[in-house]
Amino acid sequence: MRILLVKTSSLGDVIHNLPVAADIAERLPGAEIDWCVEESFADVPRLSPAIRRVIPVAVRRWRKALFARSTWAEIAALRQTLADERYDAILDTQGLLKSALIARQANGRRLGYAADSAREPIAAHFYDSQFNVARELHAVVRNRQLAAAALGYGAPETLDYGIAAPAIAADWLPAGPFAVLLTATSRDDKLWPENDWIALGRELINRGLTPIFPAGNAGERARAARIAAAIPGAVAVPPLSIRELAGVIGRARLAIGVDTGLAHLATALRVPTVALYTATDPALTGLLGPGFFRNLGGKGQSPAVAAVLATADEALAA
Repeated sequence: MRILLVKTSSLGDVIHNLPVAADIAERLPGAEIDWCVEESFADVPRLSPAIRRVIPVAVRRWRKALFARSTWAEIAALRQTLADERYDAILDTQGLLKSALIARQANGRRLGYAADSAREPIAAHFYDSQFNVARELHAVVRNRQLAAAALGYGAPETLDYGIAAPAIAADWLPAGPFAVLLTATSRDDKLWPENDWIALGRELINRGLTPIFPAGNAGERARAARIAAAIPGAVAVPPLSIRELAGVIGRARLAIGVDTGLAHLATALRVPTVALYTATDPALTGLLGPGFFRNLGGKGQSPAVAAVLATADEALAA
Protein backbone atom coordinates (compact mmCIF):
# COMPACT_ATOMS: atom_id res chain seq x y z
CA MET A 1 0.00 0.00 0.00
CA ARG A 2 1.38 3.40 -0.99
CA ILE A 3 0.36 6.40 1.11
CA LEU A 4 1.15 10.10 0.75
CA LEU A 5 0.93 12.29 3.85
CA VAL A 6 0.40 16.00 3.30
CA LYS A 7 1.40 18.11 6.29
CA THR A 8 3.55 20.99 5.14
CA SER A 9 4.00 23.34 8.10
CA SER A 10 4.67 24.70 10.64
CA LEU A 11 7.43 23.01 12.66
CA GLY A 12 5.20 22.06 15.60
CA ASP A 13 2.41 20.87 13.29
CA VAL A 14 4.83 18.70 11.32
CA ILE A 15 6.17 17.14 14.53
CA HIS A 16 2.58 16.52 15.66
CA ASN A 17 2.08 14.45 12.51
CA LEU A 18 4.97 12.04 13.20
CA PRO A 19 2.74 9.67 15.24
CA VAL A 20 0.59 9.19 12.14
CA ALA A 21 3.56 7.70 10.30
CA ALA A 22 4.39 5.52 13.32
CA ASP A 23 0.77 4.34 13.58
CA ILE A 24 0.59 3.45 9.89
CA ALA A 25 3.87 1.53 10.09
CA GLU A 26 2.48 -0.47 13.03
CA ARG A 27 -1.05 -1.05 11.74
CA LEU A 28 -0.29 -1.48 8.02
CA PRO A 29 3.01 -3.39 7.86
CA GLY A 30 4.77 -2.99 4.56
CA ALA A 31 3.05 0.29 3.69
CA GLU A 32 5.23 2.70 1.72
CA ILE A 33 4.78 6.19 3.14
CA ASP A 34 5.80 9.42 1.42
CA TRP A 35 5.44 12.86 3.00
CA CYS A 36 4.94 16.24 1.33
CA VAL A 37 6.35 18.97 3.59
CA GLU A 38 7.66 22.54 3.47
CA GLU A 39 11.34 22.47 2.48
CA SER A 40 12.53 24.17 5.69
CA PHE A 41 10.98 21.38 7.79
CA ALA A 42 11.95 18.41 5.59
CA ASP A 43 14.46 17.19 8.19
CA VAL A 44 11.58 16.28 10.52
CA PRO A 45 9.97 13.44 8.52
CA ARG A 46 13.47 12.31 7.54
CA LEU A 47 13.98 11.40 11.21
CA SER A 48 11.27 8.74 10.89
CA PRO A 49 12.28 5.30 9.59
CA ALA A 50 8.65 4.82 8.53
CA ILE A 51 9.02 7.43 5.76
CA ARG A 52 10.20 6.17 2.38
CA ARG A 53 10.44 9.50 0.59
CA VAL A 54 10.20 13.15 1.54
CA ILE A 55 8.78 15.48 -1.13
CA PRO A 56 9.63 19.11 -0.33
CA VAL A 57 7.42 22.02 -1.30
CA ALA A 58 8.28 25.71 -1.02
CA VAL A 59 4.94 27.49 -0.64
CA ARG A 60 6.42 30.10 1.70
CA ARG A 61 9.23 30.93 -0.72
CA TRP A 62 6.98 30.77 -3.79
CA ARG A 63 4.59 33.33 -2.32
CA LYS A 64 7.44 35.85 -2.21
CA ALA A 65 8.17 35.45 -5.93
CA LEU A 66 4.86 34.29 -7.36
CA PHE A 67 5.43 35.72 -10.83
CA ALA A 68 9.01 34.52 -11.22
CA ARG A 69 9.65 31.98 -13.97
CA SER A 70 11.70 29.86 -11.56
CA THR A 71 8.73 29.64 -9.17
CA TRP A 72 6.40 28.27 -11.82
CA ALA A 73 9.09 25.86 -13.01
CA GLU A 74 9.38 24.48 -9.47
CA ILE A 75 5.59 24.20 -9.13
CA ALA A 76 5.39 22.34 -12.43
CA ALA A 77 8.15 19.97 -11.28
CA LEU A 78 6.28 19.29 -8.04
CA ARG A 79 3.05 18.55 -9.92
CA GLN A 80 4.90 16.11 -12.14
CA THR A 81 6.53 14.40 -9.14
CA LEU A 82 3.16 13.96 -7.44
CA ALA A 83 1.42 12.80 -10.61
CA ASP A 84 4.11 10.25 -11.47
CA GLU A 85 3.38 8.13 -8.39
CA ARG A 86 0.16 6.18 -7.98
CA TYR A 87 -0.98 6.28 -4.35
CA ASP A 88 -3.61 4.12 -2.70
CA ALA A 89 -4.34 6.99 -0.28
CA ILE A 90 -3.42 10.67 -0.14
CA LEU A 91 -4.04 11.89 3.39
CA ASP A 92 -4.14 15.61 4.14
CA THR A 93 -3.95 16.02 7.91
CA GLN A 94 -3.50 19.80 7.71
CA GLY A 95 -6.97 20.74 6.54
CA LEU A 96 -6.04 24.00 4.85
CA LEU A 97 -6.77 25.19 1.33
CA LYS A 98 -3.07 25.16 0.45
CA SER A 99 -2.59 21.57 1.66
CA ALA A 100 -5.79 20.41 -0.07
CA LEU A 101 -4.59 21.93 -3.35
CA ILE A 102 -1.28 20.12 -3.00
CA ALA A 103 -3.10 16.85 -2.28
CA ARG A 104 -5.23 17.48 -5.36
CA GLN A 105 -2.12 17.34 -7.56
CA ALA A 106 -1.27 13.80 -6.45
CA ASN A 107 -2.48 10.67 -8.20
CA GLY A 108 -4.83 8.64 -6.01
CA ARG A 109 -7.77 8.85 -3.62
CA ARG A 110 -7.65 12.03 -1.53
CA LEU A 111 -8.74 11.88 2.10
CA GLY A 112 -9.12 14.60 4.71
CA TYR A 113 -11.22 16.34 7.32
CA ALA A 114 -14.91 17.08 6.80
CA ALA A 115 -15.81 20.76 6.48
CA ASP A 116 -16.85 21.09 10.12
CA SER A 117 -13.58 19.49 11.24
CA ALA A 118 -11.07 21.21 8.94
CA ARG A 119 -9.22 24.35 9.95
CA GLU A 120 -10.38 25.87 6.65
CA PRO A 121 -13.74 24.29 5.71
CA ILE A 122 -13.23 24.95 1.99
CA ALA A 123 -10.43 22.35 2.01
CA ALA A 124 -12.99 19.54 2.37
CA HIS A 125 -14.31 20.19 -1.16
CA PHE A 126 -11.03 18.91 -2.62
CA TYR A 127 -11.14 15.47 -0.96
CA ASP A 128 -12.76 12.32 -2.32
CA SER A 129 -13.71 11.25 1.21
CA GLN A 130 -14.12 13.42 4.32
CA PHE A 131 -14.07 12.41 7.99
CA ASN A 132 -15.39 14.08 11.12
CA VAL A 133 -12.92 14.54 13.96
CA ALA A 134 -13.75 16.65 17.02
CA ARG A 135 -12.08 20.06 16.90
CA GLU A 136 -11.60 20.27 20.68
CA LEU A 137 -9.09 17.40 20.68
CA HIS A 138 -5.33 17.90 20.85
CA ALA A 139 -3.70 18.24 17.42
CA VAL A 140 -1.80 14.95 17.81
CA VAL A 141 -5.00 13.10 18.68
CA ARG A 142 -6.86 14.71 15.76
CA ASN A 143 -4.17 13.67 13.29
CA ARG A 144 -4.15 10.10 14.56
CA GLN A 145 -7.94 9.78 14.59
CA LEU A 146 -8.20 11.12 11.05
CA ALA A 147 -5.58 8.66 9.78
CA ALA A 148 -7.21 5.71 11.55
CA ALA A 149 -10.65 6.56 10.13
CA ALA A 150 -9.38 7.29 6.63
CA LEU A 151 -7.13 4.22 6.36
CA GLY A 152 -9.42 1.82 8.21
CA TYR A 153 -7.42 0.71 11.21
CA GLY A 154 -7.76 1.05 14.97
CA ALA A 155 -5.41 3.68 16.35
CA PRO A 156 -2.79 2.23 18.73
CA GLU A 157 -3.46 2.98 22.40
CA THR A 158 0.12 4.07 23.05
CA LEU A 159 1.62 7.26 21.60
CA ASP A 160 4.88 6.94 19.69
CA TYR A 161 6.50 9.59 17.50
CA GLY A 162 8.70 6.90 15.99
CA ILE A 163 11.94 8.88 15.91
CA ALA A 164 15.33 8.76 17.61
CA ALA A 165 18.02 11.40 17.93
CA PRO A 166 20.57 11.12 15.12
CA ALA A 167 24.26 10.85 15.95
CA ILE A 168 26.03 14.14 15.24
CA ALA A 169 29.47 15.61 15.90
CA ALA A 170 29.28 18.48 18.41
CA ASP A 171 32.59 18.97 20.19
CA TRP A 172 31.34 22.22 21.69
CA LEU A 173 28.79 20.40 23.89
CA PRO A 174 29.46 20.29 27.64
CA ALA A 175 31.22 17.15 28.84
CA GLY A 176 28.67 16.57 31.60
CA PRO A 177 24.86 16.65 31.79
CA PHE A 178 23.20 19.62 30.16
CA ALA A 179 19.78 21.23 29.78
CA VAL A 180 18.50 22.70 26.53
CA LEU A 181 16.81 26.06 27.10
CA LEU A 182 14.67 27.15 24.15
CA THR A 183 14.20 30.90 24.46
CA ALA A 184 13.12 31.77 20.91
CA THR A 185 9.63 31.68 19.45
CA SER A 186 7.66 33.11 16.55
CA ARG A 187 6.02 36.01 18.42
CA ASP A 188 7.33 38.46 20.99
CA ASP A 189 4.30 37.96 23.24
CA LYS A 190 5.27 34.28 23.60
CA LEU A 191 8.71 35.14 25.01
CA TRP A 192 9.69 34.55 28.64
CA PRO A 193 11.63 37.42 30.32
CA GLU A 194 15.41 37.34 29.94
CA ASN A 195 15.96 37.87 33.66
CA ASP A 196 13.82 34.80 34.36
CA TRP A 197 15.93 32.72 31.97
CA ILE A 198 19.07 33.95 33.73
CA ALA A 199 17.69 33.07 37.17
CA LEU A 200 16.60 29.66 35.89
CA GLY A 201 19.96 28.98 34.26
CA ARG A 202 21.91 29.81 37.40
CA GLU A 203 19.74 27.44 39.43
CA LEU A 204 20.29 24.66 36.89
CA ILE A 205 24.05 25.20 37.22
CA ASN A 206 23.62 24.65 40.95
CA ARG A 207 21.85 21.39 40.14
CA GLY A 208 24.77 20.13 38.05
CA LEU A 209 23.28 20.89 34.62
CA THR A 210 24.96 23.15 32.09
CA PRO A 211 22.38 25.29 30.26
CA ILE A 212 22.78 25.49 26.49
CA PHE A 213 20.86 27.98 24.36
CA PRO A 214 20.01 27.13 20.72
CA ALA A 215 18.70 29.93 18.50
CA GLY A 216 17.80 30.51 14.87
CA ASN A 217 18.03 33.95 13.26
CA ALA A 218 20.43 36.75 14.17
CA GLY A 219 18.05 38.38 16.66
CA GLU A 220 17.41 35.09 18.44
CA ARG A 221 21.15 34.34 18.60
CA ALA A 222 21.85 37.78 20.08
CA ARG A 223 19.24 37.21 22.78
CA ALA A 224 20.55 33.72 23.55
CA ALA A 225 24.10 35.10 23.75
CA ARG A 226 23.04 37.81 26.21
CA ILE A 227 21.33 35.29 28.46
CA ALA A 228 24.17 32.76 28.29
CA ALA A 229 26.76 35.45 29.07
CA ALA A 230 25.01 36.15 32.40
CA ILE A 231 25.17 32.47 33.46
CA PRO A 232 28.67 31.22 34.30
CA GLY A 233 29.45 28.16 32.18
CA ALA A 234 26.38 28.39 29.93
CA VAL A 235 26.75 27.83 26.19
CA ALA A 236 25.23 29.80 23.31
CA VAL A 237 24.75 27.17 20.60
CA PRO A 238 26.07 27.82 17.06
CA PRO A 239 23.58 27.79 14.15
CA LEU A 240 22.32 24.25 13.53
CA SER A 241 19.99 22.47 11.12
CA ILE A 242 16.85 20.77 12.45
CA ARG A 243 18.59 17.40 12.14
CA GLU A 244 21.57 18.67 14.12
CA LEU A 245 19.25 20.20 16.73
CA ALA A 246 17.51 16.84 17.08
CA GLY A 247 20.88 15.22 17.71
CA VAL A 248 21.73 17.77 20.41
CA ILE A 249 18.31 17.87 22.07
CA GLY A 250 18.14 14.08 22.16
CA ARG A 251 21.27 13.98 24.35
CA ALA A 252 19.93 16.50 26.89
CA ARG A 253 18.95 15.60 30.43
CA LEU A 254 16.18 18.21 30.35
CA ALA A 255 14.55 20.66 27.94
CA ILE A 256 12.71 23.84 28.90
CA GLY A 257 11.22 26.06 26.24
CA VAL A 258 8.62 28.60 25.30
CA ASP A 259 5.83 27.93 22.78
CA THR A 260 8.09 26.69 19.99
CA GLY A 261 8.26 23.68 17.70
CA LEU A 262 11.59 22.64 19.19
CA ALA A 263 9.91 21.96 22.54
CA HIS A 264 7.64 19.51 20.71
CA LEU A 265 10.72 17.96 19.12
CA ALA A 266 12.22 17.41 22.56
CA THR A 267 9.03 15.71 23.71
CA ALA A 268 8.98 13.55 20.57
CA LEU A 269 12.53 12.46 21.42
CA ARG A 270 11.38 11.46 24.93
CA VAL A 271 13.50 14.12 26.64
CA PRO A 272 11.84 15.38 29.85
CA THR A 273 10.39 18.69 28.71
CA VAL A 274 8.75 21.70 30.33
CA ALA A 275 6.93 24.21 28.12
CA LEU A 276 6.28 27.81 29.17
CA TYR A 277 3.15 29.49 27.81
CA THR A 278 2.58 33.23 28.18
CA ALA A 279 0.22 34.20 25.34
CA THR A 280 -1.44 30.99 24.12
CA ASP A 281 -3.52 28.16 25.54
CA PRO A 282 -1.68 24.80 25.51
CA ALA A 283 -4.87 22.72 25.63
CA LEU A 284 -5.00 21.96 21.89
CA THR A 285 -1.37 22.36 20.80
CA GLY A 286 0.69 22.01 23.98
CA LEU A 287 3.22 19.30 24.67
CA LEU A 288 1.94 15.74 24.39
CA GLY A 289 4.19 12.72 24.45
CA PRO A 290 5.05 9.30 25.84
CA GLY A 291 7.58 10.57 28.39
CA PHE A 292 7.67 13.31 31.04
CA PHE A 293 6.21 16.63 29.89
CA ARG A 294 4.51 19.57 31.52
CA ASN A 295 2.75 22.63 30.11
CA LEU A 296 2.99 25.65 32.42
CA GLY A 297 1.20 28.98 32.12
CA GLY A 298 -1.31 30.01 29.50
CA LYS A 299 -2.79 33.05 27.85
CA GLY A 300 -1.76 36.02 29.99
CA GLN A 301 -0.28 33.69 32.63
CA SER A 302 3.52 33.75 32.50
CA PRO A 303 4.99 30.99 34.71
CA ALA A 304 7.08 32.08 37.69
CA VAL A 305 10.71 30.95 37.96
CA ALA A 306 9.98 29.06 41.18
CA ALA A 307 7.22 27.04 39.48
CA VAL A 308 9.47 26.23 36.52
CA LEU A 309 12.26 25.10 38.84
CA ALA A 310 9.91 22.90 40.86
CA THR A 311 8.69 21.26 37.66
CA ALA A 312 12.25 20.86 36.41
CA ASP A 313 13.15 19.10 39.66
CA GLU A 314 10.12 16.82 39.14
CA ALA A 315 11.35 16.04 35.62
CA LEU A 316 14.87 15.26 36.80
CA ALA A 317 13.52 12.92 39.47
CA ALA A 318 11.18 11.09 37.08
